[in-house]
Amino acid sequence: MIDFHSHILPAMDDGSRNIEESLQMLRMLQEQGVERVIATPHFYADENPPDVFLRRRADAWEHLRAHLTQGLPHVLLGAEVHYFQGISRTAQVRQLCIQDTGVLLLEMPFSGWSSRTVEDLAALAQQQEMTVVLAHVERYLPDQPRALWPKLRRMGILFQCNASFFLDWRTKHRAVKMLRNREIDILGSDCHGVSYRPPRLDEAAKFICRHAGNEALSRLEDCSRKLIGTDR
Repeated sequence: MIDFHSHILPAMDDGSRNIEESLQMLRMLQEQGVERVIATPHFYADENPPDVFLRRRADAWEHLRAHLTQGLPHVLLGAEVHYFQGISRTAQVRQLCIQDTGVLLLEMPFSGWSSRTVEDLAALAQQQEMTVVLAHVERYLPDQPRALWPKLRRMGILFQCNASFFLDWRTKHRAVKMLRNREIDILGSDCHGVSYRPPRLDEAAKFICRHAGNEALSRLEDCSRKLIGTDR
């Protein structure tokens, strides 16, 4: 499996607090059958410019890499980029794509989006050699009109959801319905720690296979592999 959304880098954001917790999280992912994990620390444009963020990320990764052992999931560096007005006109945003790809994991506002925001998102999605993936799309559903989602998909925007979407009794039925309707493209843990928001990809994978079928899980995996250029 591939974990497309995680906060495993030490002391970068509200995720892993230190190297030991990062290693524990990676061991948990290993036990769950995860082969690759994308480290996506939060990027907020009003806190750090991209060059400062990338230096911090590189330092965190170097500290963690020195302690990695054989068998742990392979780590790719990325970011969970919080939307800001004018993002489509910011050339540096390409530096925040997932390592060696043109894939941008984008966190949208947790409120209704203005027409200007949607236009900005559309302009970002239309940029050549860039694929926009909306992080944990289930969090935005209540605040947006239903007609928006097929519109975004027609733009080529992909939807990532968290494992918890399939495991919470309040949302799991909607998650299965969306998956069956091919309205979810990518699965991630969005793990933040060992105790607080731990990785639960194995539980989500088993639930998906039981309620949507093995083919649905394979479809999620195939999309993730295609985006990061990894064969089975």
